Amino acid sequence: MKLYNLDKTTLMDVTSLTRDGDNIVIKGSIFGSMPVNCMLTPQEARSVFKLLTPKMVFFLLTFIFRR
Repeated sequence: MKLYNLDKTTLMDVTSLTRDGDNIVIKGSIFGSMPVNCMLTPQEARSVFKLLTPKMVFFLLTFIFRR
């Protein structure tokens, strides 16, 4: 999976998601060369709900079916 900057250049290339206890470890590379391992905790994952609006929830439900 690739994450892009606003100018459509690759910001991060995610190569794997693994579980470490109650956390998710994300492995990949930033800007195509610098390897990175980062951790997503349950507390941080729950914080995404503060950013969601009903309009955004609908968009996310239909997101994978868009071109």
